[in-house]
Amino acid sequence: MKKVLVIGASGYIGSQLLHPLCDLGYTVTATARQLEYLQARTLPHPNLELVYLDLADQQATLDLIPQFDIVFFLVHGMAHGHDFLDYETSLAENVKLALQNSHVEQLIYLSALQPQEGHSEHLQARKLTGDILRQTHVPITEVRAGVIIGPGSAAFEIMCDFVYNLPVLITPKWVDSKANPIALENLNYYLLQLAAQPTGKNELYEVGGPNVLSYREQFKTICDATSRPYHLYTSKLLTPRLASYWLGMVTSVPSSIGRALLAGLEHDFVADSQQIAQRFPQDLIGYQQMVETSIAQEGTFVRSEVWGFDPTALKRWQTGYGYYPKQTGATIETDLSAEQLWQVIKTLGNLDDPYFFANVLWRTREWLDIFFGGQKPLRRTPEGPELKIGDYIDSWKVIRCEPNQFLSLLFGMQGPGLGRLEFSIADLGDKRSLTITAWWHPQGFKGLLYWFAMMPAHLFIFKGMVRAIVRKAKHLINH
Repeated sequence: MKKVLVIGASGYIGSQLLHPLCDLGYTVTATARQLEYLQARTLPHPNLELVYLDLADQQATLDLIPQFDIVFFLVHGMAHGHDFLDYETSLAENVKLALQNSHVEQLIYLSALQPQEGHSEHLQARKLTGDILRQTHVPITEVRAGVIIGPGSAAFEIMCDFVYNLPVLITPKWVDSKANPIALENLNYYLLQLAAQPTGKNELYEVGGPNVLSYREQFKTICDATSRPYHLYTSKLLTPRLASYWLGMVTSVPSSIGRALLAGLEHDFVADSQQIAQRFPQDLIGYQQMVETSIAQEGTFVRSEVWGFDPTALKRWQTGYGYYPKQTGATIETDLSAEQLWQVIKTLGNLDDPYFFANVLWRTREWLDIFFGGQKPLRRTPEGPELKIGDYIDSWKVIRCEPNQFLSLLFGMQGPGLGRLEFSIADLGDKRSLTITAWWHPQGFKGLLYWFAMMPAHLFIFKGMVRAIVRKAKHLINH
């Protein structure tokens, strides 16, 4: 079978597309700029290879793309920040150069619906990317989609977070804009059929679902599906800027992505999917069914290497937890080696200095667990001398452990949500970076309140911890 390259495989659509392609017999290479992120979220398959690729690296892009028959281009620059339009078009220019000197038979580009009026840099970047890619001899199939419904879809998770986390929904005026969202299952079918049946010429399709609904109506459907009360009010005070701040508080979807999506949601986005539906007929899933199915599948992401496939995490996950987590942490750079830093990290839980910094605060939180319905704190230390999966450090459980690189602990105390604490070491060449990150999937409004209540302590503790680990590592060297 043909060789397929999926660029941007760590994104929502790409990660969902890899195994269906492999199951059809394609030899699939999946690329991502954050390879560790992709590896942790992708189950192995004999037809699948994961490769690091930063499209900003022109030479690497020129070397890789010509090796393949079919290319899926699923990259967007929303997470890059305020200058993502220039960034995204520069990536498209690098891909264009690679296509010009290749025998690629088809590139399938997942784009976005364009508004009839108004302006959005995110949507403009999508259009310009397609225009750039079509400047080559390679046939380009551009698929323009609006809101995609499935567990993990940013637009859908924003709406779910609002429903789960707020007793009253307060939204901008765009809530009355209309769209016909498409189910992930239907979108994947179109993408797979396009790969299997190329036309040898440039194609442009719009894809959407069977129901045209305002976002107000979509919120009502999600409330009904989750048995949440429906109280929605719009406010003129929520300008795009204020709405982005409000979004950052209520939802855990990355703020840069959320802001870009907000700018697009101000307009109606109703896809005319008649052309692609005639070419590839399928039963389109209705909005209510796609919402109910997505909510039922929300917990599937816990069954991944991110959580070490840990049964405790699977058991604790509940519908209503935020799909995307809140996060905070601290990073420090040092001349020390990864091995020297790990020598300290692996002593986590040591009775003399269990958490390296602010041990009194850690102990206080353990005792506060009684007020959350927990028991008297348990004092548990690893058997040692090396940490391993399954070890307990007081109420924390080791769920992933890669010596000299990475450690992940499952939050074992009582609280309105599911969390983990990660230690990661990255090689920067002549230096190493040590990062400690706390991840928290809030359970509704209480989960949000808990997170923000703990935020001041988190900011203080994690900065102190990374410094203390470096200090201890240097002390070990000198003694």
